Amino acid sequence: MSTTATLATLSDSDRLADPNWWRQASVYQIYPRSFADSNGDGIGDLKGITAKVPYLKALGIDAVWLSPFYPSALADGGYDVDDYRDVDPKLGTLEDFDAMAAALHGAGIKLIADIVPNHSSNRHRWFQEALASPKGSPARDRYIFRDGKGPNGEFPPSDWDSVFGGPAWERITEPDGTPGQWYMHIFAKEQPDLNWSNREIRDDFLKTLRFWSDRGVDGFRVDVAHALTKDLTEPLLSKLELSAANTGVDGFDDGTHPFWDRDEVHEVYAEWREVFNEYNPPRTAVAEAWVHATRRARYASPQGLGQAFNFDLLQADFDAAEYKEIITRNLAEAAATGASSTWVFSNHDVVRHATRYGLPQIAKEKAGAKGQDGKDWLLAGGPADQLDAELGERRARAATLLMLAVPGSAYLYQGEELGLQEVADIPESERQDPTFFRNKGVEIGRDGCRVPLPWKVEGTSFGFGDGGSHLPQPDWFSKYAVEAQDGTQGSTLELYRTALKLRRELQTGEELEWVDNGAPDVLHFKRPNGWQSVTNFGGTPVELPAGDVLVTSAPLEDGKLPANTTAWLR
Repeated sequence: MSTTATLATLSDSDRLADPNWWRQASVYQIYPRSFADSNGDGIGDLKGITAKVPYLKALGIDAVWLSPFYPSALADGGYDVDDYRDVDPKLGTLEDFDAMAAALHGAGIKLIADIVPNHSSNRHRWFQEALASPKGSPARDRYIFRDGKGPNGEFPPSDWDSVFGGPAWERITEPDGTPGQWYMHIFAKEQPDLNWSNREIRDDFLKTLRFWSDRGVDGFRVDVAHALTKDLTEPLLSKLELSAANTGVDGFDDGTHPFWDRDEVHEVYAEWREVFNEYNPPRTAVAEAWVHATRRARYASPQGLGQAFNFDLLQADFDAAEYKEIITRNLAEAAATGASSTWVFSNHDVVRHATRYGLPQIAKEKAGAKGQDGKDWLLAGGPADQLDAELGERRARAATLLMLAVPGSAYLYQGEELGLQEVADIPESERQDPTFFRNKGVEIGRDGCRVPLPWKVEGTSFGFGDGGSHLPQPDWFSKYAVEAQDGTQGSTLELYRTALKLRRELQTGEELEWVDNGAPDVLHFKRPNGWQSVTNFGGTPVELPAGDVLVTSAPLEDGKLPANTTAWLR
């Protein structure tokens, strides 16, 4: 796309054919089990998504990112994959997938699929074969098996912890019934880590990338992209030794950690890039890589995945100076590598930002150099007296409108266009997230942001389906329903529709110029095409610059921009 054209000047077919579509795309994440249920079984499915394509088109997005839809026992919400080249029968069939992809493309919407390369599920045929095979077999070599410590191998090979709590190793029973080797799992024990030193693993994933690309997938979101390759040379470092050697701000920053962010992982992605470039337009990818800022560029390089998630705004407080520093730094990093930045406030793993921004901001020292993530509030049971939901939604609207004006890709999570709050009071008996069960009293889990969407103001599941919903929906969901907001002036849904339409009309070039108006709580910047964005983070209302007001996140007060509000002008 030329630097003078805007997305609005392109037809749906031209947008689909544009090789640079991803650089400033608006991407909407769908967690399929919680989006729309077509058959009344309480679980969202692919046919449900297809039925809502008109809604997605009216919203004004450029692409859908589809969270895992593969066969799975749901030990980790679908990120425990039984078969990388099929659809979970509870969600549909390959034919349903094809119909969904065709419907999205017919609406001018790209499709990004989640891929989970670090680990399979323990039900994957490869892992079942490994359990039935002897030590040292080719089947075991597809995973990471080690002998245990102690006289009888009764202790794990190292004292490492899994991300979800408990040891990162699980002992198996050998085919002859005796206690056997241990396998590594950075996450849940149902998610054994694959051995990316094995050429068979690498070749099979290339096959998987082509399988879905041939079915119309336009790009891939790469789960835990900073894992995969590992150096488990004996002796394995202890937790204490790893901690002592950890010199990076966000972890190891030199590529020497045994299993996080190793340099050789980029050899994998260079091969993936060759596959992506076989297609016209080339397939795209975005890395979920929780790495030091200085290491992020390698994931986002044109020779690698092309883009990497930037979670800096997601972790920030609602603060003008912090926002400005983050935006300035990340745009500079993107320019230096030829990538484009990504921006996100909510996803399937974090407390919704309409809730986070309604909680008291806490000292950075307590939060581990990160902003309020809402987890302590959830662990306390979500006390209502600590949450200012109105303030949270107002700030979330302002933050999102600002984000949509910044160069780069904007990632939106289903339900945020409704202003949905986190669901805090899910009974233990109905929770699903393994982090809750493995870390009781420490982690509340991620179920609160995965509750099925409300489409109607009434009904057993607020229009999610004809039956119930796999996670309980609170009564207050009614006022957030699509039906309640559709066509309602001032609603969050209509704000998103207006902003996304304007973004497509105005978006051109990737430049941003800061304007200093002398107010420390105000961020003002200009974009090409005469586009201006002004955000008042707090304090008294401020005068707006000259220009026509296009949209505001909240009403102006006597022509001035009030606190916790963003305005676009031209």
